[in-house]
Amino acid sequence: MKRSIKWVVAALILVLVVGGALRAVGARKAKQASPQANTKAAETVIELSSADVLRVKRRELAQTLPVSGTLKAVDSAQIKARVAGELIGLAVREGDTVKAGQVIARIDPIEFHSRMRQAQEQADSARAQAEVAQRNYDNNRALVDQGFISRTALDTSQSNLNAALATHRAALAAVDVMRKSLDDTVLKSPINGQVSQRFAQSGERVGIDAKVIEVVDLSRIEVEATLAAADSVAVRVGQRAALEIEGGGGAIDPRSGERKVGATVVRVNPAAQAGSRSVLVYLQLDRSTGFRQGLFAQGAIDVGRTEALALPLSAVRTDKPLPYVQLVTGGRIEHRQVDTGLRGSADGQTMVAVRGIDEDAVVVAGSVGALREGTAVRLAPVAATGATPAPVRTAP
Repeated sequence: MKRSIKWVVAALILVLVVGGALRAVGARKAKQASPQANTKAAETVIELSSADVLRVKRRELAQTLPVSGTLKAVDSAQIKARVAGELIGLAVREGDTVKAGQVIARIDPIEFHSRMRQAQEQADSARAQAEVAQRNYDNNRALVDQGFISRTALDTSQSNLNAALATHRAALAAVDVMRKSLDDTVLKSPINGQVSQRFAQSGERVGIDAKVIEVVDLSRIEVEATLAAADSVAVRVGQRAALEIEGGGGAIDPRSGERKVGATVVRVNPAAQAGSRSVLVYLQLDRSTGFRQGLFAQGAIDVGRTEALALPLSAVRTDKPLPYVQLVTGGRIEHRQVDTGLRGSADGQTMVAVRGIDEDAVVVAGSVGALREGTAVRLAPVAATGATPAPVRTAP
């Protein structure tokens, strides 16, 4: 009896040992197989919509040069006092329309009338003296011919006559000067336009060259822009520009929604500005109606066009030492280094020429952000557009 109990206990112990060994082997196999299953379950596949990727294409890039400046009237004039005196009759004010030749104001002419009479009297006196000298000379010449006086007396009469005639001519010139000064008391507008500034008031005494008013002709307006010397080399007369002017007024650009005004480069200053070494460029607006002198304008000049493989500038990432793009190859992200070239505009956005990738390569757009290299991606289907997404193979 005792012997049978011992055999039962031994059998139970053996069963427990074998069962524990089998459980240990099963746990070890499960542990060895679990990393692969966990790896497959842990890998995340990012789904990209058609708006999140783009293809590298050859594009015609419009090379543009940023430009800014102020609006100026092509024709403007500052009316100044050409003689000193009291200003009278100034009735026009800012915004008034004036015509070419219209009398704007006068300088009190009383003093100049008096000087004119004085100069005229002196001229009359000099003429009388010249007539006396002429008669003396004629008489002495007759006497010399008859032998009553010497030749020396005739030479003296000749000299007196010449001096009298010179005095008379000088007096006549003084009359012309005073007549010019009298005419200068009347201030006239040299051009058609509008009064932009008024610098003096009626009754005020002004000096020579004192500003009275400024007149601008708004029928033709141009932009005076400042460019760096290096940028000005690419600018030529006749090139076109699109400008956005303070206060609007231009046509709405369908792509950007901004109001743009067309302009043409009409002049490039041949000399750089002292100090800044900048170059002035003048652009004439296609339409001047509705604009005012002094408004600010900014935009870009189209300086040329080139064709190259290009991407939006935002798709080229610069968070590494060298620029790169996030290329989609084999359903995964690859960081491909690229060389960037000229920048330009196309389809209403800033593009940059790239080298180092093939045409039709699929690149992640800049709006997606940074993705780790090797990340699995797939393209979402395009609904109800008839378009097919880029052929990207789903990661295994």
